[in-house]
Amino acid sequence: MSLEKKMAKLICEYSLGLKEGDIFLVRAETVAEPLVKEFVRHSLEMGAHPILRVMISEQQSVFYKYASEKQLEFIAPSVMADAENITAQVFIDSTDNTKQLTNCDKKKISTYAKSMRKVRDILMDREQKGEFRWSLCPYPTQAMAQDAEMSLDEYSEFVYNACKLNAADPVAAWNEVDMYQKQVVDILTGTKEIHIVGKNTDITFNVTDRKWVNCNGHHNMPDGEVFTSPVEDGVNGQIYFDLPTSYMGVEAGGITLKIENGEIKEASAEKGNDFLQSVLDTDEGSRLIGEIAFGLNENIDKPTKNILFDEKIGRTIHMAVGASYPETGGKNKSGIHWDMIKGMHDGKVYADGKLIYSDGRFKGL
Repeated sequence: MSLEKKMAKLICEYSLGLKEGDIFLVRAETVAEPLVKEFVRHSLEMGAHPILRVMISEQQSVFYKYASEKQLEFIAPSVMADAENITAQVFIDSTDNTKQLTNCDKKKISTYAKSMRKVRDILMDREQKGEFRWSLCPYPTQAMAQDAEMSLDEYSEFVYNACKLNAADPVAAWNEVDMYQKQVVDILTGTKEIHIVGKNTDITFNVTDRKWVNCNGHHNMPDGEVFTSPVEDGVNGQIYFDLPTSYMGVEAGGITLKIENGEIKEASAEKGNDFLQSVLDTDEGSRLIGEIAFGLNENIDKPTKNILFDEKIGRTIHMAVGASYPETGGKNKSGIHWDMIKGMHDGKVYADGKLIYSDGRFKGL
């Protein structure tokens, strides 16, 4: 069975659990057409109603180059209708130019992100009510393979393995992930303070009464993380993110953040510093911390400059600036959510003063 058929089957049946009558939105670039077709076919066979929102190549760069402020702030009625009515959505992470936004006006990107917050809030609210499910999955392209410094064949195999499509029964394989990560959640549940130390890092997170979430392939594919949103004013210290990340198509790396009472007071990046500063000034919530998480997917062992994979790298932690997750108890709202990644091979994590994680592994698991 092809990658496209296996991916569509896994997402429709396992990740989203599509059912008859679902209004199913598929968002993608035209380069992902083979996978889009499989989503349409499989969802129709399951009795759902597929809707397509497909962008042409480099549509985003054209938009940010020519859009006025009024156009950046405009939300199409069709977009609002989607947010208020769809019951399931898949976004296919696939592009033929991963660098199309590198030279775009960062203020324009921030303005658009801020305007789209209204749509994001509607979807998150509906998700909390059980009215909406979503998933994100990749489709390999030459551009993505180049970022990962692989051939397209190598990258396709990497994607195949990371998503466990190589398993005889991918659903069973993700159920095993679910069981392991439930143990991690059990270790973290009830913790009041998480203390992380490592290279240029000494930081604490107040996670009192916050819920830890087991990410087992229902929202992201690939998956493999456990996360929560810290108490909004309860993050203090310094953290250094050594692994490069890409946000809105712009690469940044070597990021250092100094945080006091939950707010980023100082920030610098060895690469992409101007972009970092512009993103942090997006709105009133963009300097707060929306997430702290552990990457647990051992099939992903190096950065590929794609956050869908990189935040799941085994033996890492990541932290997001911006919007938090209501299902964890998080209250911060923002038009951004930027995950930044730190390798933990030489780091340690303490829960309420007790060592629970070292050398990239949870103690006892």
